[in-house]
Amino acid sequence: MSTLIEALNNADMLEIDGLHAWQFELDSALLSDPQADAQQPVLWIECIDGRTPRRWQFSLAAVQAASHDAQSDAWLLADAGSSHLLRCFAAFCGDNLDEEDDAAI
Repeated sequence: MSTLIEALNNADMLEIDGLHAWQFELDSALLSDPQADAQQPVLWIECIDGRTPRRWQFSLAAVQAASHDAQSDAWLLADAGSSHLLRCFAAFCGDNLDEEDDAAI
C-alpha cells in the first residue's frame, strides 16, 4: 500500500500500539472533499484494554502524513503531540462448501 488511507480502506482490523482494534471508522466523505479542513478528524479507533475503553481520533493531516515502515509493516501516525504505531489487517474468510459438491446439489 502506498498510503495509510489505502491500507485503511482494505483493513478489517487494526492494531494500535500493540492493542487489537476492530472498531474503527474512516470518514469517506471527508476524504473525498477537496476543500476539507486538514485538522478535522477523519479516523476514529476504539478498543478495550483490559476493562478500560481506549479511543483515538486522528486528523486528515495526520493520516495523510503517516509514514510506513516496511520492515515492521506498520504505519507511524503522529497527531496532537503523540505518536502511535498502527498495523492494518485484512480478514480472511472462507466457506465450508466444496466446489464439486455444490454442483451436485
